[in-house]
Amino acid sequence: MKSVTNVFWYSLALCIIVVLWGSIAPKKLEGFTADVTAFISEHFGWYYLIVVMLMLLFCIYLIFSRYGKIKLGKENDKPEFSLLSWFAMLFSAGMGMGLVFWTTAEPISHAFISSPSAELGSEQAIKDGLKFSFFHWGVHAWAVYGIVALVLAYFKFHKETPGLISATLVPLFGKNSMQGFPGKLIDTLAVFATIVGVAATLGFGSAQISGGLSFLFGTPGTFAMQLLVLVITTILFIGSAWSGIGRGIKYLSNINMGLAVVLLLLLFLAGPTLYILNMFTNTLGSYLSDFFDMSLRMAPQDGDKRAWIDSWTIFYWAWWISWAPFVGIFIARISKGRTVKEFMLGVLIVPAIVCFVFFAVFGVSALHLEQNGIAKISEFALETSTFGVLNEYPLGMLMSIITFFVVAIFFITSADSATFVLGMLSTGGTLNPQNSVKILWGFMQSAVAAIIVYFGGTQGLQNMLIIAALPFSVVIILMGAAFFKSAHAEHGPRKK
Repeated sequence: MKSVTNVFWYSLALCIIVVLWGSIAPKKLEGFTADVTAFISEHFGWYYLIVVMLMLLFCIYLIFSRYGKIKLGKENDKPEFSLLSWFAMLFSAGMGMGLVFWTTAEPISHAFISSPSAELGSEQAIKDGLKFSFFHWGVHAWAVYGIVALVLAYFKFHKETPGLISATLVPLFGKNSMQGFPGKLIDTLAVFATIVGVAATLGFGSAQISGGLSFLFGTPGTFAMQLLVLVITTILFIGSAWSGIGRGIKYLSNINMGLAVVLLLLLFLAGPTLYILNMFTNTLGSYLSDFFDMSLRMAPQDGDKRAWIDSWTIFYWAWWISWAPFVGIFIARISKGRTVKEFMLGVLIVPAIVCFVFFAVFGVSALHLEQNGIAKISEFALETSTFGVLNEYPLGMLMSIITFFVVAIFFITSADSATFVLGMLSTGGTLNPQNSVKILWGFMQSAVAAIIVYFGGTQGLQNMLIIAALPFSVVIILMGAAFFKSAHAEHGPRKK
């Protein structure tokens, strides 16, 4: 533990304070953070929409600019991972477990529970259900991840600086400032956002896995069962973290993407195949034609529509921003040797298309059941909605078992990736954190998750992520400016 820095101790102390607050007075924590979150959504909703749109435009600009030829590394560096392994790992870290459940739950919610604009259950509401799912999980999310990952990879592998958020801001504020308290504060914010976010997801994921076991095999859906799931998966992801990024995460990600594709094909063939194809094509057209309208939609004169935007779009944008340090650092770590153009094309387009395909197959299969009165998927709990959909189609049990394993492996790879990132941030940016540090963070994540599940403080901690997103969005803007300043100095017009 000699390699840990002050960031480690600051982050640990902050997490302990929050966990104690959430344990002793979870309702007060939830109420306080809910009030702050509501204030941010009301007064800064416009800011989130504009800043995420600017991030996307900046990413697109980099693809076609002279900076696209910059290699994330030295001239002779080759990519460490194949394209297939690279895509599998960045997708597993960036979306993973949440995608499996939201692919059914989100379209159903938009169509039959709370529509963005149309009458519930109408043809337009069903179309909007899939279109806004594409929107929330599409290129905007990956632009947020992409810009953070790109800047980190550029400074780490091209400029050979420490793999820290603070190190990327040296061109703007100088080395002394970023090695002092301001830099430590920025890195602590990144660690805090990561550990709280992942802990909340682990708590949520244990509920999903235990819910799946209960649905499939009738096991008790109790806290003890969730705790058992958490203990077993903790042992598995710590074992994966011990084996290293080149072995554990790579192999698990490749296996899981293979299983996810098998599941996707089975449901595509067993479900309403032609309807899925037609809805995918129509929704892709609607997504592209309404792209800017959805991206900057605030509904300032309609309170109900504005409330929907706050609870869905603003929430998602803040969520992606708050997760950017975790996912960005991990994607940066696995992207050495690729050019800026190759990196941006891969990060923006491929994962977004995969998300669209998953939403089309799972989402349309769910919408078809409710639209035709076959099953009321909207009445299922989130953790069992996917299993409820699969149960209505041929080979339902087989697909449910595959889904269970896909969720479990996504659970492990997300936690595994997080232990690596936390270890990296708390040991001065080293690319190979000590196993002891990674294991400690792994146990810390699971301990926090167990407390969250027991005391019911998940919503309060999710709100804290939304709050953390506001200052971190400013950090991302500064990271983009620092990259542009450094890249322009090296590859600007005078360097032709």
